[in-house]
Amino acid sequence: MPNVTRRSERSRRAILESALALLHESGYPDLTVEAIAARAGVGKQTIYRWWSGKGAVVLDALVEQASATEPPPLPDTGDLEADLRPVIRAIVAELADPGLSATTRALTVEALSSETFAEQVRDRLLRPQLATISDRLRSARDAGALRADADLDQAVELFIGPMYHRWMLRTGPLTEEYADGLLELGLAALRPR
Repeated sequence: MPNVTRRSERSRRAILESALALLHESGYPDLTVEAIAARAGVGKQTIYRWWSGKGAVVLDALVEQASATEPPPLPDTGDLEADLRPVIRAIVAELADPGLSATTRALTVEALSSETFAEQVRDRLLRPQLATISDRLRSARDAGALRADADLDQAVELFIGPMYHRWMLRTGPLTEEYADGLLELGLAALRPR
């Protein structure tokens, strides 16, 4: 008798791997459940049994990919600006990359259309990544480098929010200079008075 659990896991992995491969090849707008199913060698009903649609499949694939390379804690060299600079620059660079940005835009549209999907994106994909920044800010606050009353959730949004605003509304270029300026302004607001 075949092991159904092993077959299901093999199918699940094939579906997630197929979704990521197709995402990189053709982009999110052209991605379909039918194409994922064909590449994975499963029927589309198998996908719909486990996921509500392509957005949910892509989210699971991205979460699994991110969890395979869980973000390491940020260094704590004693220089908060130097420790945060590569992270802030990397986020800006990711938003500026047309291929990566297209997927982020598509997931953002789906998140705006569904509170449930938005919660999943926030809790499963964004929070683990942003927690590394929050943890580094906490150690800086504990060391007296930030105001003792600094709300760390707001502080993370102070750094990240403006770049997403610029990215979403296309109000200006996403460059290293822009990232460095955000970091400088954010730290000026958070340092002890």
